[in-house]
Amino acid sequence: MLGGLILTGVVVLALAAPVLYPETPFSLAGQPLSPPFGQFPLGTDTLGRDVAAGIVYGARTSLLIGVLATAMAVLVGTVLGSVAGYYGGSADDLLMRVTEFFQTIPSFVIAIAVVSWPAVARLVRGQFLSMREREFVQACVGLGMSDGRIMLRHILPNCLSPVIVLGSLMVATAILIESGLSFLGLADPNVMSWGFQVGAGRGVLRTAWWLCAILGIAILLTVLGINLVGEGLNDALNPRLRQG
Repeated sequence: MLGGLILTGVVVLALAAPVLYPETPFSLAGQPLSPPFGQFPLGTDTLGRDVAAGIVYGARTSLLIGVLATAMAVLVGTVLGSVAGYYGGSADDLLMRVTEFFQTIPSFVIAIAVVSWPAVARLVRGQFLSMREREFVQACVGLGMSDGRIMLRHILPNCLSPVIVLGSLMVATAILIESGLSFLGLADPNVMSWGFQVGAGRGVLRTAWWLCAILGIAILLTVLGINLVGEGLNDALNPRLRQG
């Protein structure tokens, strides 16, 4: 519940950004390095941009990238993991070698290449390996159902719970990676993001500490909220935990 409240607040602020701050977050609003709780609730940065406007617009960027990157990873990982787990043999060996190759690449490079699917593929593969020998699957085979129908209608729905939990946690990871890339200057400089703001404030950390601190708290709360939601989904969807 706490995670859901935090995440809901972040989403509402992100959606309301154009209403709260009609102008672009890059516009100069006042004197540079104005402290918080004055004319501007969270102060201004080194160029005089409103930090609060940057936070709400940055939330839009971080959430959008996190959700889209996770959706792509879950889709690719589910497809490859399903094929590898259901058919086994040479198909399984080939797909797992490809997965292992991508797992050796550092996370920041994976973010640039948009291929963060190996964890999902391995998870789905393991689920399919355990499910394909179950009685209901053998019954489907005996009735002459096609492989695609068995995989999509009978095995995959029974594997979705751990995939949903993993996907929710991957959103938080994607937000952290995006913030790190923006902090290093590897993201689009024309798009406001939390990492971009932290990077802009690191040069004045001693004199205007609030620039990095406020953005760090925003990132912390968002990632914490998503992780708590993921843990809650795990508790709700895991039958072993429900029985306990």
